[in-house]
Amino acid sequence: MKKFLDLITEEVTKAFVECGYDAKYAKVTLSNRPDLCEYQCNGAMAASKEYKKAPFMIADDVVAKLVTNPMFSMAESVKPGFLNLKIDEAYLAEFVENMCKDEGRFGCDKAENPKTIIVDYGGPNVAKPLHVGHLRSAIIGESIKRIGKYMGHNMIGDVHLGDWGLQMGLIITELKLRKPELVYFDEAYEGEYPAEAPFTIAELEEIYPTASGKSKEDEAYKEAALAATNELQQGRRGYRALLDHILHVSVSDLKKNYENLNVSFELWKGEKDAQPYIPDMVQMMKDGGFAYESEGALVVDVKEETDTKEIPPCIILKSDGASLYSTTDLATIVWRVEDYNPDGMIYLTDKRQELHFIQVFRCARKTGMVKDEMTLKHIGFGTMNGKDGKPFKTRDGGVMRLEYLVDEINEEMLKKIVENQKTKENLDISEEEAKATSKVVALAAIKYGDLSNQASKDYIFDIDRFTSFEGNTGPYILYTIVRIKSILSKYYGLGKDVAGAVIEPAHSKSEKDLMMELSKFNAMMENAFEETAPHKICAYIYDLANAFNSFYHGTKIMAEENEVTQKSYIRLLELTKAVLETCIDVLGFSAPDRM
Repeated sequence: MKKFLDLITEEVTKAFVECGYDAKYAKVTLSNRPDLCEYQCNGAMAASKEYKKAPFMIADDVVAKLVTNPMFSMAESVKPGFLNLKIDEAYLAEFVENMCKDEGRFGCDKAENPKTIIVDYGGPNVAKPLHVGHLRSAIIGESIKRIGKYMGHNMIGDVHLGDWGLQMGLIITELKLRKPELVYFDEAYEGEYPAEAPFTIAELEEIYPTASGKSKEDEAYKEAALAATNELQQGRRGYRALLDHILHVSVSDLKKNYENLNVSFELWKGEKDAQPYIPDMVQMMKDGGFAYESEGALVVDVKEETDTKEIPPCIILKSDGASLYSTTDLATIVWRVEDYNPDGMIYLTDKRQELHFIQVFRCARKTGMVKDEMTLKHIGFGTMNGKDGKPFKTRDGGVMRLEYLVDEINEEMLKKIVENQKTKENLDISEEEAKATSKVVALAAIKYGDLSNQASKDYIFDIDRFTSFEGNTGPYILYTIVRIKSILSKYYGLGKDVAGAVIEPAHSKSEKDLMMELSKFNAMMENAFEETAPHKICAYIYDLANAFNSFYHGTKIMAEENEVTQKSYIRLLELTKAVLETCIDVLGFSAPDRM
């Protein structure tokens, strides 16, 4: 189904061409003066120079062709040469009715040539709990993946675990001190290792920070951890078995926490999965003349003539032969190309890693690891800050665990839902339902609060504002959906239906405004995918919710006596609800039935 703005532009283009003017001047945009018109075209101003004609004369010519067009209820030329347009109510109603008929898609076509895109949006370290710093990556990445899937692409989410390197050696060293009798530390042991891990997730989460702290104060301890890391990476059986236990216990806990955020991954790969690809990759870089030694390290130059700032070489191996994040990220690209041959890869990290990804992407292209047509995109997100403008912390200044933050917002949301019920009559929600509802609404508060900001911008995480039922918030969007559900429930509860109904031309300005917002859906969704911009969906549903609430307050929907008109209203409400629910689904949250 064509985009509404494209349909308008087509008609205006025909008029320009029929008048003898170039089609390039027929660009139509949403009006920046909605009090005067709904759409506008300023092409006559630009065309006047080429055609040596006053702008208003060109606009007059075009309007003469448009005034009889059934698409427009108004087409007028305004000096010095603006072209103002209003859409005909019947034409708009027909477009919105066709959206209704296109169930589940609402006029948004799936990609004709679906792409395979890998989204790297996790990055947690095993043996450590998720903290608030992991929130943005998970929320933004999940939404980008869902938007792509809705548009018909094959989107593959990869958690990309931090499961290799010194942190593993630290855990092994500390565990050996505490439980030296474990068979994993007996180099002569040749039997099967226990299936059960010798630690719980709680113990593991205590072991790592303890070991990390010791390594900073005790040089011998750090040397032991480095040695354990090396033995692990060289394939020592007992240490590899411990790594498997660490991964199993950690991943189980990570999955539970990500599930609470309604975030999932198709792949649970980590840095260790890239290790087998490193030797051949390094050799390829050497053989191709790309890699050379610099101060003992192996590097690849990635600077370009057009650079306005210094871009250092990409380090492939340190002077002691050890790999770095850049090595692992490049090797990860190798296996992703080998296993999936994707059309593109999207990475979500803190924006402070921008230079790292410039180096990695350039190195991958320069060495021929990826095809020229493959897109490599880094989305660097801003910081989530507290009300003081500094990175969000606990009250005692520590980094807050993500599950604690979620629990805090759940409690705040439950309190507000209970208070909200006290102001309503005949609405008896049980404690169990209130708790379940608070979790759903809290997740919307968290996700919408984050996603409504442009990813690259820092933002203030304000629990009071995010959990409010008013303003540009997740709970406000959900409250709107619940309001529509309530009306539909009352309507169908009377035994009525919408059989044979079609959406009629708008009966009021507020109804037309609602239809106008609905008509933008397919263009908005396509744009949100192309620009990997979930915040555009948030902006859209906020406008749509406002348009619906204006219509609701100005229209007696249930009291409408004309049955045909009432059916039209109900059909419009069903479409509004379906579009809102589709949008919040790609943002990664849902709406309850009651609030």
